[in-house]
Amino acid sequence: MSEGPYRIGIDLGGTKTEGILLDPAGGVLFRKRRATPLAEGYEAVLASLAELVREAASACPCGSRYSVGIGIPGSVDAESGLVRNANSNCLIGHPLPADLERLLGRPVQVRNDADCFTLAECRQGAGQGYGLVFGVIMGTGCGGGICIDGVVREGPHRICGEWGHMSVDPHGAPCYCGSRGCVETKISGSGVERAFQARFGERLPMDRIVEGARAGEPRCEEVFETFLEDFGRSLGGIISILDPDAVVLGGGLSNIEELYGAGLDWVRRYVFHEALRTPILKNALGDSAGVFGAAWIGDQR
Repeated sequence: MSEGPYRIGIDLGGTKTEGILLDPAGGVLFRKRRATPLAEGYEAVLASLAELVREAASACPCGSRYSVGIGIPGSVDAESGLVRNANSNCLIGHPLPADLERLLGRPVQVRNDADCFTLAECRQGAGQGYGLVFGVIMGTGCGGGICIDGVVREGPHRICGEWGHMSVDPHGAPCYCGSRGCVETKISGSGVERAFQARFGERLPMDRIVEGARAGEPRCEEVFETFLEDFGRSLGGIISILDPDAVVLGGGLSNIEELYGAGLDWVRRYVFHEALRTPILKNALGDSAGVFGAAWIGDQR
């Protein structure tokens, strides 16, 4: 068997929490999903996380070393140790890493879920074999992560890769972060839905907008084409800055096939190079990426 510790990963989501135990060779020994008790508040979420870690640890051979990594929809402030910018609002302002370490009596790594996604795809998914990978999550929100030679870059502010709050249109829609025209307001599902409502006075879910565009409905076609162009402008800018070896798309919107056709054409238009060679790849792990990435994050420093 390969050297190294067993790895426990927990993916904390808004509706479900998933736990996994990997053996040193990366094989799955334990996997479990449970509902996330957000409505019951922070203490309930904390207790649920600790219980899931203990269940996973009980599947380890007696006396084996193991690491613990937690992926959350937010980040931990490097100075205060408090959670910030979390979609799961009950986490905000709480010292989640310290509280978990107190309950479990061992070190715990807590990282942004986009970092976990990116690491998982680089270790086991579409990003394998590439040196510098930019991982993208496009869903209700929009996030990103950067993995270099198998290690996720976090940065001194722990926001490395967070392109969702890069302003690409100073006259655009207001974003909850306080800026206007952020990438998240342009190419997330919620951002496109709000753009449709602002333009036509009606709220349609993202999947209906996509279906309508494919069926030739003029309003949906207009908004969807803007979405594809904004995708190209945003990703083209990132590629011009990072010049990554590959980009891996994740999140629910990564299933929109037009991103890999017309969307890629818009990327080519906006990137600072006459012949784009960066592969834009669909994820290989689906919604499993987060929990696998959390397990690998656990023993990164």
